[in-house]
Amino acid sequence: MLSCTALASVATAAAIGAPWGGVAAASTPGGVPVQTPPTAPQPPPTPSVSSESYSVLTAAGALVGFGGALAGTVPPPTSAVVGIAATADGHGAWVAEANGTVVPLGDAVSHGSEAGSAMAGPVVGIAADLATGGYWLVAASGAVSGFDAPFLGSTATIALNQPIVGMAATPDGAGYWLVAGDGGIFAFGDAQFFGSTGAVHLNQPIVGMAATPDGAGYWLVAGDG
Repeated sequence: MLSCTALASVATAAAIGAPWGGVAAASTPGGVPVQTPPTAPQPPPTPSVSSESYSVLTAAGALVGFGGALAGTVPPPTSAVVGIAATADGHGAWVAEANGTVVPLGDAVSHGSEAGSAMAGPVVGIAADLATGGYWLVAASGAVSGFDAPFLGSTATIALNQPIVGMAATPDGAGYWLVAGDGGIFAFGDAQFFGSTGAVHLNQPIVGMAATPDGAGYWLVAGDG
């Protein structure tokens, strides 16, 4: 055990700056050198992303982040960009195109796509499964494809008044909603129905939806904002 004198010597050496490489040295009463290794540099902390942050994808392919959300530029798409879904940590996102292509950004990892497949109708939306790290794609017909995400149902065999235009998932990944152009809502898994605009006269059709962070509600947005 070091004596109080030896400990004080180590503390003093460290305080005035070690003579080499940040290593402070002292001697025990028996003359055995004691060295304290330098502290390894710590990586900078990863910036936190607020649950109230979001990213907006413009038609030109610019991803604009608000509240610390992911920002950047999407590679030139091969077809129309129709949706975006964020990863669980908010430091990545998947961009879906109408032809079924999925482009990962940031720390997002590709789990597959519908590019080149015979999916019924163009892809119109994407939602992330925060439980598995995968995602779902939905087509205008309501057909749903899961990529490392469980299939929970679809409207592919239902006669719709208006095509499906988007989707959103519950935070536990055990449910999702599909929304049609007239604001009709279709809930699957543990997703609950909280209302729709299916019987409401709209100035412009619904073009998308988003769920609240706790899954206890959702927003619908029309073409006129």
